[in-house]
Amino acid sequence: MSGNLKGALLALVAFGLYSSHDVIVKLMGVGYSPFQLIFFSVLFSFPIAILIMMRDARPGTLLPVHPWWVTLRTAAALLTGISAFYAFSVLPLADVYAIIFASPLLITILAIPILGEKVRIRRWIAVLVGLVGVIIVLDPSGADLTLGHLAALAAAFGGAVASVIARKIGPEERSVVLLLYPMMANFLFMAIALPWVYEPPELSHLGFFAGMAILGSAGGLLIIAAYKAGEAVIVAPMQYSQILWATLFGALVFGELPGMQTVIGATVIIASGLYIVLRESRAGTSQNRPVLQSRQRPETGTIARKPNLFGLAGRSGMGPPRRNQS
Repeated sequence: MSGNLKGALLALVAFGLYSSHDVIVKLMGVGYSPFQLIFFSVLFSFPIAILIMMRDARPGTLLPVHPWWVTLRTAAALLTGISAFYAFSVLPLADVYAIIFASPLLITILAIPILGEKVRIRRWIAVLVGLVGVIIVLDPSGADLTLGHLAALAAAFGGAVASVIARKIGPEERSVVLLLYPMMANFLFMAIALPWVYEPPELSHLGFFAGMAILGSAGGLLIIAAYKAGEAVIVAPMQYSQILWATLFGALVFGELPGMQTVIGATVIIASGLYIVLRESRAGTSQNRPVLQSRQRPETGTIARKPNLFGLAGRSGMGPPRRNQS
């Protein structure tokens, strides 16, 4: 089996696990607040996080090298976690994924002020076309625009901010710092909010809460293995397989099918995202490759995923950052 095929298959499985995680969020969101779901998700993720931290042999303390960037990234992960969990609780899975797929477009925009990335006219056109796709999904002229749609958009934005900042400071910050701070912030913030929203969980539901942590962490580890095995230009587009998982799980578990507007909007967003990925993969067209060197899964800080994938660049076919402008 070739490295690219192995990477693609691992990524497909990883995003299938992520989708299973989101199904549990949606199921449990019927009876529990997003604050309580995030609290238990983080709680059950801590043992996994400790195992990951034990494998980090890089010397240093848990004090960040770039405290302000780490703080901003932590705040973005906090926003993403709350927004994503709420959106999955109240919207069809396909609708949430379609909007979150806008994250690569937002990463492209944010890379300009944060990374100094130069974006030329073709990628700008792709971004604008993708944003039109988001508008089609949201349908602001219709009566169905809800707080859930805005939450999904906030999750896409927060995930993009977290990804770009990780790209900026990842080579200098310890992985455990980028892993631990968002998790601790989520744990403390949700613990403070918990008394106002707490519902005593059934014993069986604790298994679902643990399942969220296990599925999310397993998905993260498989994504790392995928980027090790294959080129980023092959692995990154696999995120869009989630729309297939969303359609399957939505029909089988929740009896929901994506509407025509969601299908059209998601198609436009995916097409623009794929163009950006392919554009960045070309030699000399991007200085930082911000989309290719992001995991394409919003950073929520709720599950123990290894945050610093960028150190794997040389082993995943991504290569060193290009010095030419795009």
